[in-house]
Amino acid sequence: MLFAYDYPLLGAFWTMFVFFIWILWFMLLFRIIADIFRSHDLSGWGKGAWLIFVVLAPFLGVFVYVIARGKAMSQHAIDDANARDQAMSAYVRDAVVPSGTADEIVKLAGLKDSGLLTEAEFAQQKAKLLA
Repeated sequence: MLFAYDYPLLGAFWTMFVFFIWILWFMLLFRIIADIFRSHDLSGWGKGAWLIFVVLAPFLGVFVYVIARGKAMSQHAIDDANARDQAMSAYVRDAVVPSGTADEIVKLAGLKDSGLLTEAEFAQQKAKLLA
């Protein structure tokens, strides 16, 4: 037999290549399924139809979805990343910038230290904030 071998190095590379492509295809399949559910521009029926197409005819469904909705798929990923970035920025801004009663008392103490407020005015404003 011409192609018979006892698993040489080339056979090992071919096996790794096929396994790698198989893993990539599964990653793409799961990313497409996630994109189907995250799409706000598809109706429920559209999501159901795409999901059935991708599940029942996986190879054809994945390739057709990438061709038909590849640009929208990348836009959904960008929008999702921007939303996560804005949420993280808002969280950091809220965590770093003190706000509330403690911040107001610190501001009042600064005014008292600079001489703009007397001790009585400081105590009165502090009691108002703590009440």
